[in-house]
Amino acid sequence: MTTRTRRETVYFKHPFNMKGVGRLLPAGPYEIVTDDEMIEGLSFSCFRRVATMIMVPSAASHTATMEMVTISSVDLSDAQRNDASASHE
Repeated sequence: MTTRTRRETVYFKHPFNMKGVGRLLPAGPYEIVTDDEMIEGLSFSCFRRVATMIMVPSAASHTATMEMVTISSVDLSDAQRNDASASHE
């Protein structure tokens, strides 16, 4: 099975919560890692998303480590939409 990994950076202008993280995250850039798997047997290349992860600062505030947390792509979209609408308030 062929898997591809994509990385992108998203920016949050305000502190935000995201389901699956369990704490308030500070505003700033966040790396998003998406794994897609090729659907075999088709006459054209087609991928489906199998995992979405976000790199977040470690819960231990005295360290500079990062942790990768698996999230839902829908929860990521919701957090981005909430961040964008908060900028208009």
